[in-house]
Amino acid sequence: MSRKSPYVIQLSREERAVLEQQARRYTLPYRDVVRAKIVLLAAEGLDNDAIAARLDTRREVVWKWRKRFFLHRLAGLEELARTGRPPIFPPSARGDGQGPGL
Repeated sequence: MSRKSPYVIQLSREERAVLEQQARRYTLPYRDVVRAKIVLLAAEGLDNDAIAARLDTRREVVWKWRKRFFLHRLAGLEELARTGRPPIFPPSARGDGQGPGL
């Protein structure tokens, strides 16, 4: 049984235009296209389960991006900096033929 999301999405004209453009662009990373589609479908009034089924993704993913958009608008769809250990070698020193390493 699906529950109604407390994060009701209402888009401005500008937000809708940006999201529709992102949803149509095949040159963007797949994750950005899916995030835009999630928000557009949420703005149409679909629940998380219906959006997840339509986009062939998990309900938890839909919930996350719906909430982030609700709280932060378009900036919420951007990738956040990740924590963790920085790379040991710069890309030019990897020795994989991609730089002047070896």
